[in-house]
Amino acid sequence: MPRYRLILEYDGGPYAGFQAQSGQPTVQGVLEQAILGFCGEEVRIHAAGRTDAGVHATGQVIHFDLERVVTPKTVVNAINAHLGAAPVAVVSASVADTGFHARFSATSRRYLYRILNRPAPAVLERGRVWRVKTPLDHEAMAVAARGLLGLHDFTTFRDAACQARSPIKTLDVAAVERHDEEIHLVFAARSFLHRQVRSMVGSLVEVGRGRWSAEDLSHALAARDRAACGPVAPAEGLCLAAVSYEAAPNLAK
Repeated sequence: MPRYRLILEYDGGPYAGFQAQSGQPTVQGVLEQAILGFCGEEVRIHAAGRTDAGVHATGQVIHFDLERVVTPKTVVNAINAHLGAAPVAVVSASVADTGFHARFSATSRRYLYRILNRPAPAVLERGRVWRVKTPLDHEAMAVAARGLLGLHDFTTFRDAACQARSPIKTLDVAAVERHDEEIHLVFAARSFLHRQVRSMVGSLVEVGRGRWSAEDLSHALAARDRAACGPVAPAEGLCLAAVSYEAAPNLAK
């Protein structure tokens, strides 16, 4: 029984998140229907990250098993054909070792959050950026973000519905850069708490607006109290950009 590893991109706007939900449109749901359409097999796919409603992806990784052997090229073309007009695409596919797991084998996940920082509304990028019309001090945000790096108890930036066993995580990357009218915030870690990235972004925007200092953000982190978190940033600006794994020489393209 071959195992296939796929890289996906999708617009999360029309979906109630990645994970299948009864009566709700989800990325997992449309993908499993597309797989059923091309090979007649009902499969359960596993993802590296269960993105929330409205969150996008350019580097989501999934895996699933099939009863019969087909080429990775066939997997890509057939699933994309059956996805039709759905804003979901298979970018690439490979055959993985049976021990590979999209979620549990991942060593790092990288998220990109895009802020359009200008008075004019987003038009071409509507639904893919958070437009903040007041000027933001991205340099102050970058300084404050560095205080989030390393091993911490991230309870302050943890959603109340988070099911993770522990709020302690290690943040490996927390970078803020301006690209003309956009501010990009990049975060990388082995794993994240539910809505951790959006919670950190919302608090960093408070720094950018001058309402908080870097010290205020550090105090919020140290409080280990959800009430100390700033406003949570909207889902539309968030994208799962990449998932990393240990080298696997037995993967076949």
